Amino acid sequence: MQLQLRLLGFLLLLTGVRAYDVIYALNAGGESHSDRHGITYERDPLMGKVGTASDYGKNIHMIARIADADKILYQTERYHTSNFGYDIPLAGDGEYVLVLKFSEVYFNAPNMKVFDVVLNGEHTVVSDLDIFQQVGRGTAHDEYVYFSVSRDRLYYKEDESEIRDNRVRVEFIKGFRDNPKINALALLKGDLEGIPTLPRQMVDPDADFFAAPDPVKPSSMDSSSRVRSGPPQPNPYFMDDSSMMLLPIFIAIGAFFPLLFCLCKL
Repeated sequence: MQLQLRLLGFLLLLTGVRAYDVIYALNAGGESHSDRHGITYERDPLMGKVGTASDYGKNIHMIARIADADKILYQTERYHTSNFGYDIPLAGDGEYVLVLKFSEVYFNAPNMKVFDVVLNGEHTVVSDLDIFQQVGRGTAHDEYVYFSVSRDRLYYKEDESEIRDNRVRVEFIKGFRDNPKINALALLKGDLEGIPTLPRQMVDPDADFFAAPDPVKPSSMDSSSRVRSGPPQPNPYFMDDSSMMLLPIFIAIGAFFPLLFCLCKL
């Protein structure tokens, strides 16, 4: 039976027909967007209600591991100084996967933003999430939460909980290190082996590349007006060029002494 399902999923993939259903998808902190897989992410329903919507990630002109056309899903986000979450509709019994999309666009080091994700008020599905520690800065990171629903019960690993009003809630839990956040999310149902996933991370997240600021891309919106995803502090993307101006002077001084020594030998 399992082999037959895989063959069916492969045939559907070849014919361009999705083997899974998109039950719900939203672009946190942003507007509606249809990605290259045909998934339409709705406008954030919490606009002006809970937490803060931010597009500070637009200061990073390229988000690694994702097609350029879909980078907006990782550039906008919602964060809050307390716990917050979304109520997501279900589509009856069956197998589900909740895809949670993240990207660290503010901090340049690990252990600066750490939080948990709880499903249906009882299941900690992501614990101590440190996005920078996982992939670095300006890089897409997805968490895949698999669960099943049967007769108004949600089953996650060995645990279960009651479902009310055919909806499930996902919450982002405030920790001791900054604020919880989410960039986008999607709830899928069906052949979960055929869902779109991010390519494998090929670069060491501890490398200096991830800690170096990206150049700010010019845009019609002044970057100073963007809402940052983090505490008030100097802009981490600002580069001090004063040291670069002094570099030629130090080089000239360093070259002068060997030249003077050679002249004295003549």
